Amino acid sequence: MSFDTDLKLLLSTQNVLIYILNSEEERLEYNINLMVYQNVKKSIYCWNFIDGYYNNPNYLAMAARNPLQAIEFIEQLQFPTSTIFFLKDFHAFINDISIIRKIKNLSRSLKRVNSSIIISASEMQIPSLLKDFITILEFPLPNDSEINLELTRLFRIMNINSNVYSEYFYELTLACRGFSIEKIRIFIAKLLSNNLSMTYLIKNILNEKQQLIEQTDILEFYPVNDSFDNIGGLTLLKNWLNKRSSAFSKQAKNYGLITPRGILLVGIQGTGKSLIAKSISGQWKLPLLKLDIGKVFAGLVGQSEERIRNMIKTAEYSSPCILWIDEIDKCFNRLNNYTDSGTTGRVLSTLLTWLSEKKKPVFVIATANQVLSLPSELLRKGRFDEIFFLDLPNLQEREKIFQIHLMRFRPLSWLKYDIKSLSQLTNQFSGAEIEQAIIEAMYNAFYEKRDFSTQDIIDVISSFVPLAFTDEVNISAIQNWAISGKIRMAS
Repeated sequence: MSFDTDLKLLLSTQNVLIYILNSEEERLEYNINLMVYQNVKKSIYCWNFIDGYYNNPNYLAMAARNPLQAIEFIEQLQFPTSTIFFLKDFHAFINDISIIRKIKNLSRSLKRVNSSIIISASEMQIPSLLKDFITILEFPLPNDSEINLELTRLFRIMNINSNVYSEYFYELTLACRGFSIEKIRIFIAKLLSNNLSMTYLIKNILNEKQQLIEQTDILEFYPVNDSFDNIGGLTLLKNWLNKRSSAFSKQAKNYGLITPRGILLVGIQGTGKSLIAKSISGQWKLPLLKLDIGKVFAGLVGQSEERIRNMIKTAEYSSPCILWIDEIDKCFNRLNNYTDSGTTGRVLSTLLTWLSEKKKPVFVIATANQVLSLPSELLRKGRFDEIFFLDLPNLQEREKIFQIHLMRFRPLSWLKYDIKSLSQLTNQFSGAEIEQAIIEAMYNAFYEKRDFSTQDIIDVISSFVPLAFTDEVNISAIQNWAISGKIRMAS
């Protein structure tokens, strides 16, 4: 249900105390007034700490700078009709024992006349003595329809010809997701006052969004320019992703296409899982948000669950986007549920529910090294579109990987290296290990004050022990899963 529907239902069913979390007080007040005028047919009294009651001429400045008196005013008022008392920032005073007692005393009489107190709050501060009396709602930031209406209104007020920017309108709407109406007005004012191009304005908005995301402390905005050209092999995975490269476009939406949910990439370290995540962002031209899953878990009871909810909210406000959860197996495995009083289980439950039910276009890329330790419910169909196994590169893929890295390090002379021989010598090497072998050879040659050669790389390879030799059991088990069809091969 929408916020307006929820609030109307609460106001019509004798909910005495409604606590609304919001970051847009002015827009919330406008919506409540509009609802009262159109549907609810109740009187409304508005109060803030500085002005007191301000929207009724008979009680102007009543209870100014006196929150206790604001409640006493409600207690003394004769109710000719059902009434709403809209108290701004009242969460700052609600822990006072006198106010708590007054509200509890008031609850029965307010319920009898179907009246309600609405507390507008920017953060959650609910005393335990009132938890059974309070209903909590969250006032959402503007949706696409509201953003569209506001942009159209602003363009009309500022005499901006909206036809000139019609081709950017959809992009501008997406860029404004996650911002308040007031913030959007500031952006459009910049467009007019500084004579900015629409392209520059959208870039400016996205920069602001990046700062907003990084303030969460658990999400990192990744500005990446990688593409699939930087990845050797993984042909099947790249084909699967290429087919979905336009799935978040307006054309795909008009076509009725369901946006992809995400993928789980499994395999040993160094097989390109992180590189794929960055490359999808560059290839699809979508912002990449990396979740530091370790920072989700905090010391205080309930804080971890709150952080995962905030992460989900931020990702959805930033949509369409890509959410990258790296090494998900480090935090979510079968052992944690028995060793941390259930915190991991509750956080996982919140994440799983969102993965199954999310409506916003957030493409989730999760990576795991030890997939066998992941909870079975995370691997169930419906959480991700597909689970891909990134195996060690075969001979042709190793040739491509050597070529990519040598072209990066020696763009003018990479052809002098015997890539075919090097590829044959690196059986069981991951892509990361091939890159490291080249880098080590460069260090050795640089120390001797000369350019590195094929032989330098061969010398490094001969002394190298690939990680695959230490992880044979895990790789074998995952390969059996791939053979049985539980997961798909990436190449």
